[in-house]
Amino acid sequence: MSLVPPWRLRADFAARLSDVYGREVPAYATLLLLTQEVNADVVAERGRDAERLGSIERVSAERHGAIRLGTTDELSQVATVFAAMGMEPVGFYDLREAASPVPVVSTAFRPVLAEELARNPFRVFTSVLTTSDRRFFSADLQSRLDRFLAGRELFSPELLRLAARAEADGGLAPDDAERFLSLATAVFELSPEPVDQAWYDELAAVSAVAADVGGLRSTHVNHLAPRVLDIDALYARMSARGITMIDDIQGPPAWDGPDVLLRQTSFRALAEPRSFRLPDGSVVTGDLRVRFGEVEARGIALTREGRAVYDAALAEVAALALPTAAQRRAAAVQVWQQSFPATETGLVDAGLAFAEHRVVAGRHVRVPVVYEDFLPQSAAGIFASNLAAATATATADATQAAVELDADWLADAMGRDVHDPFELYAAQVERSRAALG
Repeated sequence: MSLVPPWRLRADFAARLSDVYGREVPAYATLLLLTQEVNADVVAERGRDAERLGSIERVSAERHGAIRLGTTDELSQVATVFAAMGMEPVGFYDLREAASPVPVVSTAFRPVLAEELARNPFRVFTSVLTTSDRRFFSADLQSRLDRFLAGRELFSPELLRLAARAEADGGLAPDDAERFLSLATAVFELSPEPVDQAWYDELAAVSAVAADVGGLRSTHVNHLAPRVLDIDALYARMSARGITMIDDIQGPPAWDGPDVLLRQTSFRALAEPRSFRLPDGSVVTGDLRVRFGEVEARGIALTREGRAVYDAALAEVAALALPTAAQRRAAAVQVWQQSFPATETGLVDAGLAFAEHRVVAGRHVRVPVVYEDFLPQSAAGIFASNLAAATATATADATQAAVELDADWLADAMGRDVHDPFELYAAQVERSRAALG
């Protein structure tokens, strides 16, 4: 009997999760529909050039999810589940240091080889609470929060056994694959269990994200972003449908030069009915606004030098502190024109971007490497833009020292190496060069 391989588990899991999220968040179905319409229009208008950064089949299947966990044990367990699907931790993101701080650090689980990304590029941006950071959590609150989190079980022993077998054997028998996918999908479905109102509110006073992670006995998908080929057109079409979007498209501006890195936006988090348990034990119906519909557009991957230019450009625009989205967009375009070459070739020649080497019709060409990862400022900006003003930014005590957390800490917590994304891109380029002989 042939095994269901990791890429097939990954593709099926992404599809099932998308179905679940569409049922739970109806506006997400509209987002998917309009994304498909925009992509079809772009391909019809631009032809083959529209697929320079991935075939339309790949782009149509592409999703990136986001989940939030409470402990390093949960992080280690989810790493085992994702490993069964051929997904490895890539990058370290410290959202505590973003302009809108969030008390989490994160990594992204994704395929690391170009051929696996081409089969299915599913990624999951995975965050874990930093309960030991005194800027956010007092010793008393940390103690109670850690005790609460230690008392919950997100990943069943059966799921973890199947995941470990899939990783060791390179897949699962069909019946085991079906069981694995069912259990894994169920982990991220929204639970009907009532929320402890007093406990949730105490955590929300620190951060809405802290409440979303530590105030529940379960986890869920926070968003599941499709990929669009023209994010500005998508933004306009969503707004025309009466769906309220966040104020800005996060990341690089729309300009006449090459698309770089990642642009993201979303519709605002919608009020979802939830049950709440009050201190007297009674249960009432209320709502929470924590989940939203994100969408992304991807560009060429930048080298470390290119990323330094990007970060400096972003800081220059932020320093202007312009009050409106239109003013920020106009200023960003000017800064980008001054900071970056106007073509992909110029970016690559300047050592600012990655491109593979290929032979097409007897000619040596350079093909842009797609940026497969994330931007911490953009992620934090999306979080903040979707939350109420009172809880958008975490309450941080500047008199307390930050707890030092880095990629090595994350790797130790999971018992797995955390890949450096720049090294992955550089290796991809070198493999393409070597294949030409």
